[in-house]
Order: sequence, then C-alpha cells, then structure tokens
Amino acid sequence: MQHPSVFEAAFNSGSAHALAAVYTEDAVFVPRAGEPVGGAELRAANSAFQSLGLPIRVRPRHTYVAGDTALLIVDWVIDGEGPDGEHVHIEGTATDVARRGADGLWRYLIDNPFGTADGAGAGAEAGVSG
Repeated sequence: MQHPSVFEAAFNSGSAHALAAVYTEDAVFVPRAGEPVGGAELRAANSAFQSLGLPIRVRPRHTYVAGDTALLIVDWVIDGEGPDGEHVHIEGTATDVARRGADGLWRYLIDNPFGTADGAGAGAEAGVSG
C-alpha cells in the first residue's frame, strides 16, 4: 500500500489539484477532532495546511487491507519556518480509511490526521482551520 507516499508527494507538490486527486468524491477530512468536512470545505482545509509552504513527512505505522478497503495508521510531521518566519511544528498519528477505485488506484475516503487526539487542540494550535 503506497497511498501514504502518494499523499505525501501530492501534498509536497504544492498543487491543490494533485492533492484533491488522492481523495474519493465523497471523502471526509477531519482538520479538528469531531469536525469532519467534505467537498469544498475539505479542499479549503487541505489548502490551509499546504499554505504553510512546508513539506509533510509521513511514516506508515500499520496498514490493514480487506478487499478494496484499507485502514492506515500513519505518523506525520510538518516542521519548519512558516511564511511569517515563525517556527511551525504540527504532527499527528492519522487514522485513515482508503478505498480502491475501479481504476485500481487508492484514495482516501476518511482522512483523520489527528487520529485519537482530543477535541479542541488538534489542528487549532497550528492556526489551521477548515
């Protein structure tokens, strides 16, 4: 399962279009615990992360595949100097669900970057909003 690396490359390309392509049409993204978003809100939330201008590094921890569905547990970090010159450090352990499409490609159905992190803090402290 190479999807986390595909996501990393799409994110690091800086292209919103490339990043959108790693999601299913009905995908949800959870930029803050308990606040899933889809469609235009998903793209806006990802844009907020990409606008930091910093690369993401991912390290898959566990991958479980059942047919055309996969559960991925992925450690990730965004670290460096942000556009305002301030140090940015955001990290998490994602709990994600991917689905293989008819074209054979995997795409995120659920992208939950902060996994089991508690509510208000996840994503908010980085100034990332959806």
